[in-house]
Amino acid sequence: MAAPRVWLLWRIGVFLAALAPLVFWGWQVAINAAGPEPGNYLLLNIGIGGLWMLLLTLSLTPLTKLTRWKGFALIRRQLGLWTLAYATLHMLSYALFILGLNWALLGSELVKRPYIIVGMIALIGLAVLGATSNRWSMRRLGKRWKPLHKFAYVILGLVLLHFFWVVRADMQDWAMYAAIATLVMATRLPPVARTLPKLRYRLSR
Repeated sequence: MAAPRVWLLWRIGVFLAALAPLVFWGWQVAINAAGPEPGNYLLLNIGIGGLWMLLLTLSLTPLTKLTRWKGFALIRRQLGLWTLAYATLHMLSYALFILGLNWALLGSELVKRPYIIVGMIALIGLAVLGATSNRWSMRRLGKRWKPLHKFAYVILGLVLLHFFWVVRADMQDWAMYAAIATLVMATRLPPVARTLPKLRYRLSR
């Protein structure tokens, strides 16, 4: 099978895998299997799905260095856009199921729940990264493109802070995501990043 066809199938597979949770959650709501509050069910699951997408996106660079497999690099932009899509759907779920599209309630909600502000900042950051993830933006921004996209690390911190505020009563899940995020970020540290190719060589022997 020709290489372009293989990569196309790989991209399609990633697309379907990223879409599958949304289809499943929607189906659960449709068959009344999402519990007594289907709106909150969608809000929480889509938010956690967005966090997973962000963690997966940030893990692709160290995975590429560790395995030298081109496939991870090919889907970086795709997963980044999926992260933005999940975050947008999370925000829309909040607007629909919590606010009831009554924007007059937003002011009081921001006062009572400041984690919403943190989430909105993270969403705006993801939107900026998504809008500048194309080749045209890379050419226009030049050397400024990489520093701009390193803001993804800040966004990860904001998302974790947002999630921390939401689930303060049950820290077990948050601690798991924080540990995974710490591991992903540790692979970006220069000393660790330099050891990844050496580790790949040792594993291949």
